[in-house]
Amino acid sequence: MYVVQVTYTAPLPDIDPLRPAHGAWLTEAIAAKILLMAGRQVPLTGGVYLVADMPRAQLDQLLATDPYLVRGVAEHTVTEFTPLLVAEGLESLRG
Repeated sequence: MYVVQVTYTAPLPDIDPLRPAHGAWLTEAIAAKILLMAGRQVPLTGGVYLVADMPRAQLDQLLATDPYLVRGVAEHTVTEFTPLLVAEGLESLRG
């Protein structure tokens, strides 16, 4: 499983026009259960994704299609981890 931190590398006025395409990209990945959740950082300097377990190369291919990355307005930092303790109902996420 992965946590992906998205950091904006451009000012918000450059980010805002890309939000609809980025939102559609997120919606598609969540519908496919590739991304488990996504949200904005507070304060708004980027976002965070929780990503299902998959080969790292597959994740890198997916992230390369993020409209923010394609347009050069954000970068991703990926942290892989193995969930050991999980809340009731989320046992399927345990490594």
